[in-house]
Amino acid sequence: MPSTLVHLALGGLLAAALLRESAFGRRAVGVALLAAVLPDLDSFVSPVLAGAHRSLGHNVLIPIALAGVLAYDARVRERSWLRGRWGDAAPHVAWVALVGFAVAGVGLDYVANGVNLFWPVHDQFYTLNGRAGLSNQRGFFQTFVELTPETARTTENLHYATGVDPSPGDEPENVERVFPLVWAGWQLLLVATSAAVLAARFVRRE
Repeated sequence: MPSTLVHLALGGLLAAALLRESAFGRRAVGVALLAAVLPDLDSFVSPVLAGAHRSLGHNVLIPIALAGVLAYDARVRERSWLRGRWGDAAPHVAWVALVGFAVAGVGLDYVANGVNLFWPVHDQFYTLNGRAGLSNQRGFFQTFVELTPETARTTENLHYATGVDPSPGDEPENVERVFPLVWAGWQLLLVATSAAVLAARFVRRE
């Protein structure tokens, strides 16, 4: 599964790509990075609420609700609260942070191991995973959409192991708690690329 470091890396790339020159800075990047890891805070709730990890913070309802709030503040209100409180760049930074939350936070786990997309309205984990290609014998083929899915995965029968909550139920005293940093070569490449791109933007800004 993607570690917090990998979520931060993708969030950093999104910040470097989407933040306007006038808004780019340590504070704005920090907000975007924080947003990218916020969904994973549900792992701290998992020991007391079974199935909370990848459900409580990893669903589409939160970013949809936040998008509504941001749109209302920027387009409907006579005076934007964000702009009045944090300056003219605040609404833009907030939208970039929301993209980081949805893509680097929820989306990365969605394509890796799965998330409970519509929790608590509908309790089922979904994963965007598969293959698509062109064959000289089969033509176009894909495995992303399966008409005969396997048994539904819900908070009752699925547990994602984390360093906070390694296994369902009470943990033995000597349980190993693993907090991953990078779990594959592509993750290390993503982390290194993100650090280099952010550094280049900060240097160019000076």
